[in-house]
Amino acid sequence: MLCWGSSASGQLGIGASEASVFEPRSCCMFDGRGLKEVACGSHHSLFLLHDGSVYASGSNSCGQLGHDKGGWRPELVGALDAQKIAGVSCGQAHSLVVNEQGQVFAWGAGEGGQLGLGAAEEAVRVPRLIKKLCEHRISQVMCGKQHCIALSKDGQLFVWGENSSGQLGLGKGEPSTLSPQPLRSLCGIPLAQISAGGDHSFALSLSGAVFGWGKNSAGQLGLNDEQDRAVPCHIKFLRSQKVVYISCGEEHTAALTKEGGLFTFGNGSRGQLGHDSTRNEPLPRRVMELMGTEVSQIACGRHHTLAFVPSTGLVYAFGCNTQGQLGTGLRGNAKSPLPVRNIQPLCIGNTHTSILFQTIWRLISTCCFHSDDGHFKTNPKVPGIDFNAVRLLFETLMKPAFARLLEQVCALRYVVEMYKSIVVFLLTGGKALLMPVFLESYTSAALRLLEKLHKVNLKVHRVEYNHFYIPDISRLVDIQEDYLKWFLCDNPNLISQGSVTLCAYPFILNAQAKTTVLQTDAELQMQMAVSGANLHNVFMLLTMEPLLARNPFLVLHVRRNLLVSDALRELTVYNDVDLKKPLKVIFDGEEAVDAGGVTKEFFLLLLKELMDPIYGMFTQYSESNLLWFSDKCFVEHNWFHLIGIICGLAIYNSTVVDLHFPLVLYKKLLNVSPTLDDLKELSPTEGRYYVFSDSVQEQYSAFSSGFLKVCGGEILSLFQPSELMAMVVGNNNYNWEEMEKNASYKGEFSASHPTVKMFWEVFHEFPLEKKKQFLLFLTGSDRIPIHGMASLRIVIQSTAAEEHYLPVAHTCYNMLDMPCYQTKETLRHRLTQAVEQYEGFSLV
Repeated sequence: MLCWGSSASGQLGIGASEASVFEPRSCCMFDGRGLKEVACGSHHSLFLLHDGSVYASGSNSCGQLGHDKGGWRPELVGALDAQKIAGVSCGQAHSLVVNEQGQVFAWGAGEGGQLGLGAAEEAVRVPRLIKKLCEHRISQVMCGKQHCIALSKDGQLFVWGENSSGQLGLGKGEPSTLSPQPLRSLCGIPLAQISAGGDHSFALSLSGAVFGWGKNSAGQLGLNDEQDRAVPCHIKFLRSQKVVYISCGEEHTAALTKEGGLFTFGNGSRGQLGHDSTRNEPLPRRVMELMGTEVSQIACGRHHTLAFVPSTGLVYAFGCNTQGQLGTGLRGNAKSPLPVRNIQPLCIGNTHTSILFQTIWRLISTCCFHSDDGHFKTNPKVPGIDFNAVRLLFETLMKPAFARLLEQVCALRYVVEMYKSIVVFLLTGGKALLMPVFLESYTSAALRLLEKLHKVNLKVHRVEYNHFYIPDISRLVDIQEDYLKWFLCDNPNLISQGSVTLCAYPFILNAQAKTTVLQTDAELQMQMAVSGANLHNVFMLLTMEPLLARNPFLVLHVRRNLLVSDALRELTVYNDVDLKKPLKVIFDGEEAVDAGGVTKEFFLLLLKELMDPIYGMFTQYSESNLLWFSDKCFVEHNWFHLIGIICGLAIYNSTVVDLHFPLVLYKKLLNVSPTLDDLKELSPTEGRYYVFSDSVQEQYSAFSSGFLKVCGGEILSLFQPSELMAMVVGNNNYNWEEMEKNASYKGEFSASHPTVKMFWEVFHEFPLEKKKQFLLFLTGSDRIPIHGMASLRIVIQSTAAEEHYLPVAHTCYNMLDMPCYQTKETLRHRLTQAVEQYEGFSLV
């Protein structure tokens, strides 16, 4: 990473207290760590890494860093450590991020409502979820000086914050707003990109139409006047320019066209328009000094502009240079583009990749988009894409000669993303544009190409497997219906031959979709088992043999003091078909109806006993706190068989169990070979594979045969090992605000009760590890169901106990009994005591 410009507050992240840096300087902080994106505010910066972590440096006057570790070098924003962040943006003194699930978090200055949290707060120092956006999957966020805009996956635009110049676009006279509001005037227009300036905003449609609104005192909206606009206006001058990207400064705007042309307009007083003058330009004007070159990327600072020309590998800069923000090594402003110093051409040392990228992009753009630029004149009858050319492209890339090419393309995430987008388009808008036979053909071709890319990626490991997921797949298709089609596809009389089933391409299904598939399979198997039992019972009644009737449920009668032996006895008498039936557990001498809580209690108690070191069934590795089969156990192998069955039953009955096995267990269940990394996860200091195979072969075989007896079959082929693991033990995609949102209350308590409000304040102030401890205390596991926090519904119940009593957890029902504490400090102390005294399992 190279950086230059003002460093007075540490915003460059170089760790040195210099007022200004006039030439590009290397920042080694993220070397080898995969820096993905950088966002700059007035005096602070955010750094996003490929692993989804966020670092911040610079001024922290309003809490805009999200941490309190000082701002001279980038430090991790720890409050986001449970999130995988996908995008970042900075305002004057506030910060926004969006995670991979499309949720938005905000912090920093909030006096103008720019945080969207529903209240005007001078400083918010810890990232908070913008709850009003939770119902939408946000794909882009942009910060202005004191306002923000967000674009959702389904094309809706949301705005909030300061509206003194109409920068929210809500209409004349509309006040500033403290929470996100939909911008209805652009509803129905498919938008590709958004941008925010100081007090003005822009949106770009998929067809290249440019809309601007807000402050226009210097002509920054490009409307040939200097009158503010309170609603979005179509920038007609750019209508024929085929704009593909917009960037905004404080009072100027830059637009990039498909051919690589750069247009600028607005305030030119510091030379930031690049027209060799300091005049304002109320109409978009092309930067003539860059004609003859193709600009591929642009970025506007407050009063300066940068442009990248890939053919030469040079970055050009123009505008204000009082603090070295142009990086030219010179003092004084620049009214025309000048090359930034000491930046080597980007193609040097990586010529092959550069040529490959350009070749692939030309191939795609030539084949897929109409040569007459129909893409920029789209309408319901003209989609802008030549579907016949798309089909030919797919067929070409599927040929063996392109295998090496595809291997390289796998390194370019945008190609995978593009073909996913094509699949999404075909699944949504394809029906209106194509005959069914062509729709199925094109969809199948797109999926087969993605399958080819996925197979290549399995060998070269260029991108993470979850990059192939289509996140909204459950919304786009009926997953249950798709699974049934896939399940029946071997029978030509039950399904049409040409029909496309997404379950045949499991790499595009995320964990939630696969969970739905598995639950559908479980319901199907249960229904078949129940129907078989009922049919048998009818036959027995007709033949006057009622004593031979079969129970439609898998009923286990167990005693608490002989739980293991009773469970072994009960499960031994059932056959494989019986194990597919809905599970009901009855504890001897207890009349509780099993509505789920008794089953969960059974799993928790049984596994706790089976894991007891007294039996020596498992070895716990102290470095990782993980379990593996012991080669020196004191029990019969059918105990391992029992644990396997229990794990399978837990999946089929939608119950998370707290089993600390490493990922390699689930790899072996799916016939994926263990690696050295798997051994390092279990025991970093050991080097014997022997641990995974020979020494415990009998124990593992007993376990796997039990597990596969319940969960075997083709359904398992859909899962990655990590997804199968998440089915058993849950995952760690924590969303604590979602947990609060879905909580329910009993007794005196309600969401507005003072004690409940104090509880959530205390909980959200806990560090991550303490929150996980609470989850373990309340539910019996520090992980969450694979469907996420939305499926984890906790109950908080008031008690008449006095304040010196601790909260009590009913683990089987996710219920917390809590006295009506009067002060926040008392509640914090008692809750901390209860959580820290918990040793791994408790039931009330």
